[in-house]
Amino acid sequence: MQLIEVKDKNTQKLFHKVPHLIYKDDKNWAAPLQGMVEGIFDPKKNKTFRNGKAIRWVLLGENGELLGRIAAFINFNLAKTYEQPTGGCGFFECINNQDAANLLFNAAAEWNKQNGMEAMDGPINFGENYVNWGLLVKGFMPQGYGMPYNPEYYEQLFRNYGFEIYFEQYSYHLDYTKPFPERFWKIAEWVAKKPQYNFKHFDFSQTEEFVKDFCTVYDAAWSFHEHYKPLDPDDIYDFIKESKAILDPKMIWFAYHEDRPIALFVMIPDINQILLKLNGKLNLLGILKFLYYKNTKTINRTRILIMGIDPKYQRSGIESGIFWQQEQIMKQKSHRHYTELEFSWAGDFNPKVIAIYEATGAKRAKTHYTMRYMFDRSKKVKKAPVIN
Repeated sequence: MQLIEVKDKNTQKLFHKVPHLIYKDDKNWAAPLQGMVEGIFDPKKNKTFRNGKAIRWVLLGENGELLGRIAAFINFNLAKTYEQPTGGCGFFECINNQDAANLLFNAAAEWNKQNGMEAMDGPINFGENYVNWGLLVKGFMPQGYGMPYNPEYYEQLFRNYGFEIYFEQYSYHLDYTKPFPERFWKIAEWVAKKPQYNFKHFDFSQTEEFVKDFCTVYDAAWSFHEHYKPLDPDDIYDFIKESKAILDPKMIWFAYHEDRPIALFVMIPDINQILLKLNGKLNLLGILKFLYYKNTKTINRTRILIMGIDPKYQRSGIESGIFWQQEQIMKQKSHRHYTELEFSWAGDFNPKVIAIYEATGAKRAKTHYTMRYMFDRSKKVKKAPVIN
């Protein structure tokens, strides 16, 4: 077997070809857009390269057949927040062969070691954690946009190599055709109509104002987290620019207490339901197909990407108020075709968020693992601490 570093267009094509071989008979898999994946590894598009680095490989068999692929990367801002410097690996795809998987994992581990790391998390993203993050172990069904999908045997490949669970990630599904618990709506409506609170959904014409509010809430909500780093407003501008085609302003909410931003809620239509039909390519034909399926309301699922609340207001029921506002939108004719909502993902270290999801009547549908591999094999992985 031969490892080849991805350095040019030919090896990039091989990198993107691997998953199509792995999932050729799997109807649950939605091929990610190749351009979006390439953007993650483009220093001009991914700002994680400002203080980070990445590398990719493909693995070939003795007859030149494709066996797998992997990427390794380090976000130095994040790496130093752990007890030991920790890098990452991701975009792993491999045939059901432990020797092949070990070659890929070895390459990623050695590269991380050479760059001063003492551990490696995987499979994760080189960037924000709301996409391409985690190993699917339960709920082998079509995934929401950005949530990873993989064959069941991947878990054994990771465990056999020596990866251990760092934390578990839970996704919840809510059937919009069934009513929320009555008690939830009573609280929600009561909070939503309190005069000291007001709620606004996103408006592209006021992007600058909303980006400031987003950063204010984000920094308040996550500043106590063990691996917190301040949010770069440019990251939000980039996300809005790159995702404008799929964002629905009426699914992005901000809550205010006497004009102070205190909570945010970002939900997106699940475009994986369209990507299932595009095979990973957004050429001219792909764009026409995308627009056609979007306008014919092929999408009936949504996914919550992020929800954050200033800790001072986490016992106020403000999240219920946001859901009440969103429910009024979902009752409108333009949004009635949405029948399912995915809450994803909540880490097992965050019981408050899990409690919010369960209070809506949503059911746990999927579990992903973020796994960690310690380079010193005498050391055990310490699970992510619970947020109190």
